[in-house]
Amino acid sequence: MAAIAPEVGEEREIQKSYWMEQTSELNLEAMMRDSAASDLDKEDRPEVLSLLPSYEGKSVLELGAGIGRFTGDLAEKAGELVAVDFIEEVTKKNESINGHHKNVKFVCADVTSPDLTVLPESVDLIFSNWLLMYLSNEEVQDLAERMIKWLKVGGYIFFRETCFHQSGDHKGKNNPTHYREPRFYTKVFQECTLKDDAGKSYELSLIGYKCIETYVKNKKNQNEICWIWQKVHSEDDRGFQHFLDTVQYKSNGILRYERVFGAGFVSTGGIDTTKEFVAMMDLQPGEKVLDVGCGIGGGDFYMAEKYDVHVVGIDLSVNMITLAFERAIGRKCAVEFEVADCTVKTYPEESFDVIYSRDTILHIQDKPALFRSFYKWLKPGGRVLISDYCKKAGPASEDFAAYIKQRGYDLHDVEAYGQMLRDAGFNEVIADDRTEQFMQVLQKELDTVENERELFIQEFSEQDYNDIVGGWKAKLVRSSSGEQRWGLFFAKKN
Repeated sequence: MAAIAPEVGEEREIQKSYWMEQTSELNLEAMMRDSAASDLDKEDRPEVLSLLPSYEGKSVLELGAGIGRFTGDLAEKAGELVAVDFIEEVTKKNESINGHHKNVKFVCADVTSPDLTVLPESVDLIFSNWLLMYLSNEEVQDLAERMIKWLKVGGYIFFRETCFHQSGDHKGKNNPTHYREPRFYTKVFQECTLKDDAGKSYELSLIGYKCIETYVKNKKNQNEICWIWQKVHSEDDRGFQHFLDTVQYKSNGILRYERVFGAGFVSTGGIDTTKEFVAMMDLQPGEKVLDVGCGIGGGDFYMAEKYDVHVVGIDLSVNMITLAFERAIGRKCAVEFEVADCTVKTYPEESFDVIYSRDTILHIQDKPALFRSFYKWLKPGGRVLISDYCKKAGPASEDFAAYIKQRGYDLHDVEAYGQMLRDAGFNEVIADDRTEQFMQVLQKELDTVENERELFIQEFSEQDYNDIVGGWKAKLVRSSSGEQRWGLFFAKKN
């Protein structure tokens, strides 16, 4: 592979000049652009490495390797590793630090240059940390298309970028870094497709999407974000997440819900029910809360800011988490977000003081298994609070059964729901039928939307207005008939 091409465009010259200036001192502080680099690295590097899919004995391509902050760790497990950077002095520094790893090849090349040649379907994992934000939009798109060619089927791309604004405290007169919104990267890689010579089509499936906890904990920043993509056949089943983001929780649909529930909320009653229910949990400063089905983060921000707790918000919807990241800008609170499926996500035992979930677990078919996981994840003395859609005891009517099936819900009567928590090991279980409160809240929300009809239509459309009004009236009918119930559940782990 050759070094940098002589004509790499204005963007590349600007970036090269910038990094030549930054790397006049080849140290961690200069590369991370932060005076606290050494302390941050002790937490940040292990965290990033822990997020990677298995690559033991496999082929790894590290792009934007710098002076090798990750190179040595990657080399410990990889079968073979190619570490690429476009500054010659930086590449030499990396080789001087990590050259004793005989499975590493050090290459000075620009990732945007055709001189960087990688064989098609030859790489198991492509890794980059703070690279794409130094490329133009077009260069990011072009690199994504090259990456999918380089990857083996089933291989992974991991990248981590600083979004929205700078994280480090180093100031520079001319900083050409692109602090993009995360939705840009998601869209580019989601839309990246490949058709091979045999006519088979491939695309990238989003496996992981979260902010880096180290920066949430130390800087109360949610802007350090990472993605994990897997190369898959286009005809592969994309699963429930794909359904949520393309049908039930399209971005416009989420914003419609937020217009009804209030800023930051997509669950019944918005801030009012959140304040009431959160007060029941007796949160103490420094406690750690897991919010299952966090939506766009309103409840998480409320808990973190009012009670000084650390909140981990997970949701299966990429669109929800993207909006949560955007809502977090400037808030400076200990809230982290991740796209995750609570039925497959694992945490160490006794990780949380509280588990909180609002109108989400209706999507989960195996609630007993989930509640057993909740029990394991909670510390002794931990609490769980759940609000959820329920149904009356006994068989559902034909219409309500059809509604449940169409939505893919798994609903139980309030008492049966509470019993599942008891069976999972919880004590002091309260299973409270809050259907009357549910109906009062629904009616209040419906009245507000109808009273602001013209404003709602201006913000969205008449079809959106009709969908919301029709949906709320249908819920009121189902609840009035006794078919649809709303339960509030509180329990403790002794």
